[in-house]
Amino acid sequence: MPTEPVTTHAAEEDPRNRHIRIWVNGRIVPRAEAVVSVYDSGFLLGDGVWEGIRLHKGRWMFLDEHLDRLFEAARAIDLDIGTDRHGLAAALEETRAANDMRTDVHARLMVTRGVKSRPFQHPSLSRSGPTTVIIMEHSRPTLPRPVRLATVPHIRGLPMSQDPKLNTHSKLNCILAGIAAEKAGADEALMLDVHGFVNTTNSCNFFIVRKGEVWTSTGDYCLNGITRGKVIALCREHGIPVQARNFSLVEAYGADEAFLTGTFGATTPVSEIDGRPIGGGGMGPVTRRIRELYHELLDQEAGA
Repeated sequence: MPTEPVTTHAAEEDPRNRHIRIWVNGRIVPRAEAVVSVYDSGFLLGDGVWEGIRLHKGRWMFLDEHLDRLFEAARAIDLDIGTDRHGLAAALEETRAANDMRTDVHARLMVTRGVKSRPFQHPSLSRSGPTTVIIMEHSRPTLPRPVRLATVPHIRGLPMSQDPKLNTHSKLNCILAGIAAEKAGADEALMLDVHGFVNTTNSCNFFIVRKGEVWTSTGDYCLNGITRGKVIALCREHGIPVQARNFSLVEAYGADEAFLTGTFGATTPVSEIDGRPIGGGGMGPVTRRIRELYHELLDQEAGA
């Protein structure tokens, strides 16, 4: 039996996920019946936006920030979501209730430009209104070891081509980066920006720790992750020096610690970059402290 790959989205196997119910355009249907048209803009062209949202102890974590980002992205690509933020929040809650879920749940909220009249690119061919889908799974993160990164030739590009701040369905650049990392024997890709500075990974934001100081990229060429922002704010609040700055691979190789942030895995330690061990190869003390602070923040948000 092949070994399960280590990824930043590794989760415990949960048999309940075979019987989840999924929101599709206002209907909640069994998993096997949750389908969209082959003419859908998302399927044909990757034309849509999405958010991943975590349910913790009965509360959707940082829901306002996630909905802000979703509506901003939709506005940027001239996509009419077809409802307001209260409607989407109600849809999330209805789907949660239908699945009797309370905690350790990950929801993927997706909106595409909808079904096209013909299978071509022009946006005017999407005339039926948006397609909205909410997939909600029992999902407790698990990581057998810290992740290994490999630098890849694929970069996060300039905003006039496809702004990397957009959380869109068009993820081929990141998928190709992930393939390159996998072929290099790593778990995830470390991507540079257009100037050659360290930027992000193919699915998460990236941080290093040098002499007790936390560094992350400027944010100019990456998705400005909500967890990323929370980690920066926690560092500032608790006296951990933190900088959003340009830094090179040489500085990353010489880091004492490195970690990733994302909605699903929160804070994930990094053991090596391009075959070079980072620190002791495990979770360092600053990463561990930030991880503890973040989980305390989640409990505060949930009112626990």
